Amino acid sequence: MQNRTYAGIPEEYGKLEQAKIVLIPVPYDGTSTWQKGADKGPEAFLDASENMELFDIETRTEVYKQGVFLAPAVTENSSPEAMVEAVHEATKKYIKKNKFVTLFGGEHSISIGTIRAFNEMYDNLTVLQLDAHADLRESYEGSTCNHACAVYEASQTTNLIQVGIRSMDVIETTVLNEDKTYFAHDMAVDDSWMDSAIDQMTDNVFITIDLDAFDPSILPSTGTPEPGGLLWYETLDFLKQVFEEKNVVGFDIVELCPNKNEKSSDFLAAKLYYKMLSYKFQNDDFDDDFDNANNKKTVNKTTKFKDNDAY
Repeated sequence: MQNRTYAGIPEEYGKLEQAKIVLIPVPYDGTSTWQKGADKGPEAFLDASENMELFDIETRTEVYKQGVFLAPAVTENSSPEAMVEAVHEATKKYIKKNKFVTLFGGEHSISIGTIRAFNEMYDNLTVLQLDAHADLRESYEGSTCNHACAVYEASQTTNLIQVGIRSMDVIETTVLNEDKTYFAHDMAVDDSWMDSAIDQMTDNVFITIDLDAFDPSILPSTGTPEPGGLLWYETLDFLKQVFEEKNVVGFDIVELCPNKNEKSSDFLAAKLYYKMLSYKFQNDDFDDDFDNANNKKTVNKTTKFKDNDAY
């Protein structure tokens, strides 16, 4: 019997040794404060992925052939702090294997460990956050590892750029960098935000996407939906530009709160993940004959870790 693979891909493309991509599920929902269920997100995402077409029309690629290893889920839930450390360790382990590391949550608190690992491994890291909420509290309900604190540490240690924000507490205004924050109400009337945000990024970019960044009209199944969010094609347009112009070193997607009667959210999450992989590896998916015939050069961005922490 074949082991489970991402999107049901043939096992030959799901082996760690050959795979360029690692997917780590983190079914954690320990600190959410309204609708529970984000711990069911990874399973709903994987189920939707298994029912998704694997040819990407836009990039004309089948990115799964780069190899996607479905890693064992991080199931530590004894405390928020223990979960964050377990995510940090798992993420860093696969970065050190020179894999393109991705994670699917779970609530947004998992990103504290993810970002910490990438920041330790890459110089001058930009964290690009797509989110309805600022998530900038230093601590919440007695923990610094709460979902409401998801990017506080990143705000202190990385180049944090926040996109789609439309809900926050007044205390977060003392931390928020308004020059690098793109509020949804401004984005709705001025489309220069894409170029502006990209101009503020360093070369190495980690992307964290809270699915409540999307408008609930296209993604209702999230723990704290907020009106006035991002739509599908504008989001893809932005992400495509980021992947083209910057070295995206990894990403995570969080806060899918599945509803058994509403599957479109699960499929949006599955499609988003696959589109992001397609943008990352589209230049690696042409065969040599095609490149030579069209006199094209494939861009191959090499991985350079921090000198003191590579292996």
